[in-house]
Amino acid sequence: MNVGFVGLGAMGSGIVGRLMAAGHVVTGWNRSKPKTEPLAACGMRVAPTPRAVAAASEIVFSIVTDAPAVKAIALGSDGIIAGLKPGGIYADMSTIAPDASRAISAEFATQGLVMLDAPISGSPVTLAQGSAALMVGGDRGAFERIEPVLRAIGPKVTYVGSSGLAVQMKIAVNLLLMVEVIAFGEAVALAEKGGITREIAVDAILKSVAASPVLAYRGPFILDGKMPATPLADVTLQQKDMLLALELGRNLGSPVPLAAAANEIMNACRGLGLEHRDFVTAHEVYRRLGGQP
Repeated sequence: MNVGFVGLGAMGSGIVGRLMAAGHVVTGWNRSKPKTEPLAACGMRVAPTPRAVAAASEIVFSIVTDAPAVKAIALGSDGIIAGLKPGGIYADMSTIAPDASRAISAEFATQGLVMLDAPISGSPVTLAQGSAALMVGGDRGAFERIEPVLRAIGPKVTYVGSSGLAVQMKIAVNLLLMVEVIAFGEAVALAEKGGITREIAVDAILKSVAASPVLAYRGPFILDGKMPATPLADVTLQQKDMLLALELGRNLGSPVPLAAAANEIMNACRGLGLEHRDFVTAHEVYRRLGGQP
């Protein structure tokens, strides 16, 4: 199929690579043009605007940082909405507030167009492994039309329900993921303070019943020299999702005390100047709070 993609960061670039490997013709756009060049060298067509991407595509995907960024690429005279053809489908993969997603979807509906929220759960690592998961909200018929394309991105695809519910589910998943990773750092710091080496503590956890896919690839980052120079998700980006969880909890009247605690640890990371690191660096906060050198 002719597929469009807007937003070519680490995740977007990886998704485009999988789409092209599956035989789809991809037209892409990114605010920073240099990020299009490696993909263009591999066969991706480059468009001058999101509108041009949509005009060349049957399905348009996007993945950007936050709701204002989604509005910027989706709406307006140069946005996806201006170029999407009748019968075309726009699927936004960004993690944003459910109400913001629904509001943008409503704008598409006024033009007789379909927007789905289709956030992806995973990282560049799990995406490359072919184990990322996707959740989709919005029109069921549109979901069924694009499901084969989604499975080229990741094999685990779940239709969640009406518009906005997929991003709501993604926020809930990210809450769980963040609490798990932060608890890992807390546990390792506790073991270290009691005299166990960090290497042994990490190895023991990854062999225990508490092990999980995210800890398997992220946990070793806290070992000496293993923290990636380019984080899978830095503190600032991950805290954005915790703030979404806190706001969602407030709106729904649903308690999220562990999200609040995770958010405070991210505040501590930023206070210690660690915001540029992958958020597993929360382990360092616990070490310092415990007086470890």
